[in-house]
Amino acid sequence: MEFSKIISVAGKPGLFQVISQSKNAIIVESLIDKKRVAVNATQNVSLLENIAIYTYEEDLPLLNVFKAISEKAEGKKAISHKESGNKLQAYFAEVLPNYDDERVYTSNIKKVIQWYNLLIDAGLDFSKIEESTEENEVKA
Repeated sequence: MEFSKIISVAGKPGLFQVISQSKNAIIVESLIDKKRVAVNATQNVSLLENIAIYTYEEDLPLLNVFKAISEKAEGKKAISHKESGNKLQAYFAEVLPNYDDERVYTSNIKKVIQWYNLLIDAGLDFSKIEESTEENEVKA
C-alpha cells in the first residue's frame, strides 16, 4: 500500500486506496471493509499526501504528523478518536508540541487520529515510508 494513493472522500466514512482510473471516475477500495466503489468527478476527494497541519513555524505534512504519532505509539494504534476533546488535545500536544492550537480544531485532531488508527489497522508501517518524491528529487 502506497501512502501517495490513500484518499479521503467527502461524505464517506474512512479512507480509501486508489485502485485505478476511468474516464470520469476513480475506482477506490475502502480500507475498512475492502469494498470497491467508483468515485465520480463531482465528489470532493483529498489526497492525504496533500494535507498539512498548521504549526507555529510552517505547515507540517500529514505524513510527518503520522510518523510522530507512530513514534509515540511505538508503531501501534494511538488513543481512540472517541476520547474527550481535552484528552485528544493533550495527546496531540505531546506528539506535535508546536501545533497551532488556534487553527487546528479538536475535530481536526479527531480526524487525524482516526485516520492514523485506520492506516495502522490496514498494515501501513510509517517507519518504512519515504518522504514525498519532491524532497527525494531535491536530495538527488
